[in-house]
Amino acid sequence: AQGASIVWSTIVRYWTGLQRAALYLPLKFPFNLSQHTFLPDIASSFPLHQTPHPSMSAISDIGLIGLAVMGQNLAFNIASRGIPISVYNRSSSKTDDTLARYAADDTLPPGGLTGYPALPDFVASLKTPRKIILLVKAGAPVDATLDALVPLLSPDDLVIDGGNEFYTNTERRAKDLQPKGIRYMGMGVSGGEEGARYGPSLMPGGDEAAYKLVEPVLTQIAAQVDGAACVTYIGKGGAGNYVKMVHNGIEY
Repeated sequence: AQGASIVWSTIVRYWTGLQRAALYLPLKFPFNLSQHTFLPDIASSFPLHQTPHPSMSAISDIGLIGLAVMGQNLAFNIASRGIPISVYNRSSSKTDDTLARYAADDTLPPGGLTGYPALPDFVASLKTPRKIILLVKAGAPVDATLDALVPLLSPDDLVIDGGNEFYTNTERRAKDLQPKGIRYMGMGVSGGEEGARYGPSLMPGGDEAAYKLVEPVLTQIAAQVDGAACVTYIGKGGAGNYVKMVHNGIEY
């Protein structure tokens, strides 16, 4: 009986490994591993989108994807307020650079920022409902990021696009994600690199209930003028991105 148990556990590990490998291989399999009839009970027990490391635990209040200078600085801003944050970048070298820069800054709280080389582990590190800020290049890169991210999310999770995205793209993505129960917002971020680090002006738009989930964080990290935070709910749909577009037109 013990030998049979060992054999069975080995099969389970092997099958799970095949499923996880299918996520990362660029080749298309001639069949869908999650629907293959061999060992159907195992296939249904390990869906492809649930691939975090088994030892992962939710430690962060918010996450951020995209670690160019704006992303790094906004992440440091969040961590400096005592809000635990997880970060991820498609190229792991940017994550390494972020961690090194964070460690070298003695004004930032030790352990306040955690970086992950794998997207599933990044997602697993976030407390639910998850709140994730995207700071990646507008357009196709946002869609590509969502293609990888969304299968890892759960209903009521919130994704916030903080880039200079065209407002109709934000509205399209919010509509596409609504049947999955995933909330999506667009948020203008003004103030440049220094503003991101020490206090930007924030223009969040979209579902107001979703905004309420992240309002405490945004209020803390925004610029403060005469005792008031430079952030307010702008309106439905792509209103946040639209106002930022007008702002950019006036500024430039």
